[in-house]
Amino acid sequence: MNKQWLTAVMAAMTGLMAATTWAARETLNFEVSVTVPSRPFYIIPSEPNWIHRPQHLVWNYSDSTLSRLSRHFDVRHDTSAIEARLETPPHLATGRPGEIIGLRVRFNGVELSDQPAFRQVLSQEEAAAGRRVLLEVDPIIPVGGYRPGEYSGNLLMLFNARAPGQ
Repeated sequence: MNKQWLTAVMAAMTGLMAATTWAARETLNFEVSVTVPSRPFYIIPSEPNWIHRPQHLVWNYSDSTLSRLSRHFDVRHDTSAIEARLETPPHLATGRPGEIIGLRVRFNGVELSDQPAFRQVLSQEEAAAGRRVLLEVDPIIPVGGYRPGEYSGNLLMLFNARAPGQ
């Protein structure tokens, strides 16, 4: 009888100790996702999520200049070179007449424009190997210097996989 009573007491104590051990328990739940690009052709930002948020050029008070924007992209195309161009003129504006800051846009060191013709930004060999390349956006100082204001704009880059053999 004493053994049964002792076993019951020990089981109850073990149960109580286990309950207090789990009293401070936390459960964390989070999502994990990935985008696996198609192997034949992709142009994706190397750093996730920046492209979906406004990018800010920083004003340097000491010399009254704007900073540049630099971001990396991973690019690849199995069969031919990659070309690019801008859909619209690259600039920032306040919406008031004459308050425009032009932008110089380079992708992999090649300056892009809004002209209809595409410019080759990676050769067939570079594209086939896949590379990490730099996008650079530099402000162009307006005639008469920068004028105070809240400037904004959009850059729309178009990429083209050149037809094989061209």
